[in-house]
Amino acid sequence: MAGSESIRLTQYAHGGGCACKIPPGELESVVDGLAAAIARPNAELLVGLDTGDDAAVVRADGGPGIVATTDFFTPVVDDPYDWGRIAATNALSDVYAMGGVPILAVNLLGWPRDVLPFELAAEVLRGGLDVAALAGCHVGGGHSVDDPEPKYGLAVTGLVDPDRLLRNDTAQPGLPLSLTKPLGIGVLNTRHKSTGQRFEQAIEAMTTLNHDAALAALRAGAVCATDVTGFGLLGHLFKTMRASGAAAEIDIAAVPYLDGARDAVRAGFVSGGTRRNLAWVRDHLDPGLASEEDLLLLADAQTSGGLLVVGEVPGAPVIGRVLPAGPATISLR
Repeated sequence: MAGSESIRLTQYAHGGGCACKIPPGELESVVDGLAAAIARPNAELLVGLDTGDDAAVVRADGGPGIVATTDFFTPVVDDPYDWGRIAATNALSDVYAMGGVPILAVNLLGWPRDVLPFELAAEVLRGGLDVAALAGCHVGGGHSVDDPEPKYGLAVTGLVDPDRLLRNDTAQPGLPLSLTKPLGIGVLNTRHKSTGQRFEQAIEAMTTLNHDAALAALRAGAVCATDVTGFGLLGHLFKTMRASGAAAEIDIAAVPYLDGARDAVRAGFVSGGTRRNLAWVRDHLDPGLASEEDLLLLADAQTSGGLLVVGEVPGAPVIGRVLPAGPATISLR
């Protein structure tokens, strides 16, 4: 076996990061009807399956809201420590997207034990632990399986004030839309998987916790937000508008992108997940004068992306606005 320093983890997976998600249309058909009524629940369900929000939230005996979520995926970069940091940052993001604070996580690890050395798995876990420590979140063990593909992530529990929840079904017409991280992570990751070229700007974005962004959104009085991950900006915005009974308008010139993102699209480094995202939302889209390149970037399957907030967040660009109630459409201008 080659030395571990020469192993490219992305070559041991059929895809990478959140681009490996089951397409949104297919996923919705799978979970449709799964919500079950419980005659005597042990806790009050505040957020469940109904709107496809970022995490579930319950409250017991009038106490704080408890946020529960999980996220894991195949390698998105070749460096095991960076992959661990990215996967952990991404998993913690769901708690921040609800306006909460993560307090406890457990590891989820799938590892091809006869193919890849365990010293790499240790580096993945170390990366996840370091990010959780930055977030002030305990990591208390976890679960592992022998898996043909390497996979890593966290199951996370957090706390939230039930009166200050950030939800995806509370968008109000007339309010601006803010985006707290630039797009383009997906196409740069796809280029990395194909060529081995390392993109520091993408790694920095993917390992930046959404803690500060969520806190700024709450301080600004926001009540509606979601994080932008595997379904792309267009997919997550469509879900939010559909859940809220509203429509949205995006100023394509105001959307920020990472350096090199457009070059990656022009060179053809577009994942199948991104193309499926665009196909899913296209019937609900008024593209205006947007090019196909613009549409692919707006649908780009992000890994550990930023928050899309209904409201103005200090320091974050305003990329559009919520329109009056009507069909859940997205207009580009």
